[in-house]
Amino acid sequence: MEALKINGVEKQFPAGQLPSTVAKLLEALDIEGATAAAEIDGEIIDREKFAETKLRNGQSIELVRFVGGG
Repeated sequence: MEALKINGVEKQFPAGQLPSTVAKLLEALDIEGATAAAEIDGEIIDREKFAETKLRNGQSIELVRFVGGG
């Protein structure tokens, strides 16, 4: 098993199925990348770099989604 800590909660992935990038993680979680902000191990990731930012087992990720409303 591999795991990522997402917003303080550990999420397990079967071996070899850890999302390879931030963009793939957002896709797996059904989150639109254009409405999200991501921080990995304390470092904010530019939205333009979601597709190229690699993920590793054990990383801590904070995700924030922006929603419109009133």
